[in-house]
Amino acid sequence: MQPVEVFAGDGPIVLGVPHAGTYVPQEIRTRLNETGQLLADTDWHVDRLYTGLLAGATMVKANFHRYVIDANRDPAGVSLYPGQNTTTLCPVIDFDGTPIYHEGSEPDGEEIEARRLAWHAPYHAALEAELKRVKARHGIAILYDCHSIRAHAPFLFEGRLPDLNTGTNGGTTCAPEIERAVTEATEQAGGYTSVLNGRFKGGWTTRHYGQPETGIHAIQMELTQATHLASEAPPFAYDPAKADRLRIHLKQILEALEALAPTLAR
Repeated sequence: MQPVEVFAGDGPIVLGVPHAGTYVPQEIRTRLNETGQLLADTDWHVDRLYTGLLAGATMVKANFHRYVIDANRDPAGVSLYPGQNTTTLCPVIDFDGTPIYHEGSEPDGEEIEARRLAWHAPYHAALEAELKRVKARHGIAILYDCHSIRAHAPFLFEGRLPDLNTGTNGGTTCAPEIERAVTEATEQAGGYTSVLNGRFKGGWTTRHYGQPETGIHAIQMELTQATHLASEAPPFAYDPAKADRLRIHLKQILEALEALAPTLAR
């Protein structure tokens, strides 16, 4: 299993997909308990949801599961949300705060570093290479980081999460024109709720690569899985009717970003 797949396009948009992969090496899978083996915290079908929406978009997809190592966490292990419940670079609990390993089988520091080198590092090497390639071609690269999560996760947040959660780390990871284009599109998406920099302000990927002054902009979109799954419970099936309704709005967002790119190119 290759850690990462790259589908290279010729446009200015790069889609990052760090959490849709489900591959877990057997030597890790056997140490996961019943909760862990559900792989419930997958960003289910996000790659399918965005595929084909924008001709020319590049997609960089991690094939490994976030329980192997989380490609959207700081490799140094620094928390994205200090003081709030979250999961770590190499998770040992799920989004309910429940252990995912058999007791005593959790990875130690040496193993975490080996996993980082084997999985996390190749994903980010590929993502960085694609951002540089796209920027060299267009004078700009816009990283749109694709995520999804269930609408209710009390360990992580209270109540129900809005359907469309845009994160720019308080406007620091992209030009204001990019933030405005996305939020205008989400606010006009009939039948969906939305928020800017709410519970999810952009993960490590968005914060690390989003350097507008260099011509690389980044924005995160966290979708609730109720928008495109038949159920937020096993088997986490893709609902084509729901997804097709959502894809109309996602396509509008990506097209707006593509149209904006030339005006921001360096």
